[in-house]
Amino acid sequence: MPLAVGTKAPTFTLKSKNAEGLVDVTLPVPGRPTVLVFFPLAFTGVCTEEMCSVSQGLSAYSEVGAEVIGISVDSPFAQEAWAQKEKIGVTLVSDLNKEAANAYDVLFKGIAGIGDSAARAAFVIDASGVIQYAEQTPTPKDLPNFDAVRAKLAELR
Repeated sequence: MPLAVGTKAPTFTLKSKNAEGLVDVTLPVPGRPTVLVFFPLAFTGVCTEEMCSVSQGLSAYSEVGAEVIGISVDSPFAQEAWAQKEKIGVTLVSDLNKEAANAYDVLFKGIAGIGDSAARAAFVIDASGVIQYAEQTPTPKDLPNFDAVRAKLAELR
């Protein structure tokens, strides 16, 4: 079960890779609504579909002042290669040590028999750092309800 609505969101500084190199990304973004999208693994079919879809609809999030951050247990180098290959515009951060997935209670044990990863989950966190929406999908093949995510963001305006 993911952390409950009304809970203060755990804060983390995780690494992301961009053209300038490795950078620190604090989540949730201080003072802004933040959508955290946990996903199992880069370079997989459902995760690619999810992040490409979110990337294509980023304007719906930015119009309400929200920042979208994708989180997986992949290295920031693998995430950057995947983002470039698939034209993913979402900021991706590495939870290589699985600390954020554990703190948000969305660690998926033993995915495909290769180890632990983040489950597929989405959180909407308001500007004061409180979780306003939390969803973990029943299986890694299911996508979060992004219509509900956008509706919750609209309520925060």
